[in-house]
Amino acid sequence: MNEQSRSVRYENTRLADYTADDSIDRGHVDIPFAMLALLLLAIGVVMVLSSSYARAYYDVEGITHHNATYYFVRQALFAMCGVGVMLVCSRLPMGFYRRVSFIVFIISIALLVLVAFIGAVGGGAQRWIDLGFTTFQPSELTKVGVVLYFALLICQKKDDIRTMRGLVPFVGWLGLIAVLLALEPHMSALVIIGTLGLVMLFVGGAALRLFIFGGIGAAGAAGLAYALFPYVRQRLTAWTDPFADVAGSGWQVVQSLYSIGSGGLLGLGLGNSRQKYLYLPEEHNDYIFSIVCEELGFIGAILILALFALLIIRGYWLAMHARDRYSCLVCVGITTLFALQVILNVAVCTNTIPSTGISLPLFSYGGTALLLQMGEIGIVLSMSRDIPEKR
Repeated sequence: MNEQSRSVRYENTRLADYTADDSIDRGHVDIPFAMLALLLLAIGVVMVLSSSYARAYYDVEGITHHNATYYFVRQALFAMCGVGVMLVCSRLPMGFYRRVSFIVFIISIALLVLVAFIGAVGGGAQRWIDLGFTTFQPSELTKVGVVLYFALLICQKKDDIRTMRGLVPFVGWLGLIAVLLALEPHMSALVIIGTLGLVMLFVGGAALRLFIFGGIGAAGAAGLAYALFPYVRQRLTAWTDPFADVAGSGWQVVQSLYSIGSGGLLGLGLGNSRQKYLYLPEEHNDYIFSIVCEELGFIGAILILALFALLIIRGYWLAMHARDRYSCLVCVGITTLFALQVILNVAVCTNTIPSTGISLPLFSYGGTALLLQMGEIGIVLSMSRDIPEKR
């Protein structure tokens, strides 16, 4: 199929809800998006090594093994597997994701329910399923499920999406997910998934006035969480005045600020962080960005954030040129998911918002989460193959 006919085919299908013809001539993946993702992944793996070796040497998942590269080796293996997952997902047509979207969504809900019965406990929360060789957090799969299924549902209900009646299924599913996440509890995932759902509805054409009710509901839910969960009140206190209890609730926040501040303009140098020597908790996970600031300095941190910004901007650009509405919504959802996690993680590390468990995509330690993130990148690359080359 020549370039002109490809362009005509694109113009005839780009406004459709979705294209059932998976045999359409597909082009190459979007190289800028792929290269940005792989570059961030490579930097992230290096930072896991730099930030984790002190804790890995001292304590490997509760057992002293004196293996400084424990977390790095596992993350590197998952990163290589993740590249394979990305390549496979980039080859699957968007019609495949449309057909399995409800299945993925229901499986993710079922796993959230399963966590309540057999979930592994850590840090005062029950959020994981122990797979033996690693742990799996079902909320990560739920994020993907919400993107895939909500995109399909929005296409199917495009005529009702501007009415309250049309929003009932979305509100119902989000409410169920909110209850299951609150039981763990996992407030950060609840915030991300709730915001993700609202963004997709907004892009899908929901009336702006309906989001006022959503804002009122979110404010009510936040007040309820403050009243019911003591750890929420504790984290809010640590956020407003972390130095009031440096040895207690404010310890993590204070150590993160020390880490960021000691990095200065150019940083202490890769591998030279001082806070990672068992001062800063979760230094290779939720607070890895603090170690980035300490070792690479303000300039290094800004360059990494610039790479994330370019990845997100490119993702939205691809969504604007999607072949059909379903592909556009999926791309918007995945890109928004990355954007939310980056923004919220950096905000937590800098104490701009209360501390909560939000990982930095492609950087924070976590094998199954990394595999899912690389799969999400593969889905974006898959839809990019349907965009005419000349664009």
